[in-house]
Amino acid sequence: MLTAMTGPTESRKQRAARRAGEFPPAPPPLPRPVLDSHTHLDITVAEAGAPGGDTTDPVAAAIGVAATVGVDRLVQVGVDVDSSRWGADVADRYPAVLATVALHPNEAPRLADLDAALREIETLAARDRVRGVGETGMDFFRTGDDGRAAQEESFRAHIAIAKRYGKALVIHDREAHADVLRILDDEGAPDTVVLHCFSGDADFARECVRRGHLLSFAGTVTFGSAAALREAAALTPIDQLLVETDAPYLTPMPHRGRPNASYLIPLTVRSLAETTGADLDDLCAAISATGDRVFGPW
Repeated sequence: MLTAMTGPTESRKQRAARRAGEFPPAPPPLPRPVLDSHTHLDITVAEAGAPGGDTTDPVAAAIGVAATVGVDRLVQVGVDVDSSRWGADVADRYPAVLATVALHPNEAPRLADLDAALREIETLAARDRVRGVGETGMDFFRTGDDGRAAQEESFRAHIAIAKRYGKALVIHDREAHADVLRILDDEGAPDTVVLHCFSGDADFARECVRRGHLLSFAGTVTFGSAAALREAAALTPIDQLLVETDAPYLTPMPHRGRPNASYLIPLTVRSLAETTGADLDDLCAAISATGDRVFGPW
């Protein structure tokens, strides 16, 4: 049924601005289920709402929409004490969700009492459905020299927590590749290390692969300017590869700039299949198995 227009016709620029805040349409489903290894449901809901527009239970809505395209498991990632506690509680409530807990590297220098916050993170890390410690690491893009000592202190503490509780270490590394590896060498890396939203080149990828770390690729691998990132993905064995959204950020092409959510993972997986030359079915199976190996059964 046609409805009457209640306002002036939108210009192309106005329509583009309005649609920038809308979730993109769902892609075709994957042939096998995979996980989203790194998402921020709390930030997604706060900044963009829920995919499908269901506001009664936006977390359930996000999980449900993702499941329709073959993304049946999510890892909710903490960036401070509050979001880590929220994520741990969500993981207890929703069987499709596991959690990781941490202080983001850009959060650490802002804290008046870093030690107290780290104690809170350690308490949360002991919970059963918290399966990782992260995102932690080093960020030289947003934090200047005056904050790097606090970042490093926090990173070292998170490494120790991950090792004490046998949890995966999920690393945020932005323009700090050499320092991340230096600190891992100093402290001794946990058994499982995930480089979230991998942003290095082929040489860094080779070194991470050599060390047995996992490389998690986000929607950035689909960007036209990301040839170096695709080169890194192409040399990563599929059993050391994960895929993530980092939602609501880093939306894959062709929807860059619009809100991201777990149901858009198929776009990144198909791009990785093309980049690596792997059969899509085999790649999905490998990503799924690696997710279970890293984070444990859901």
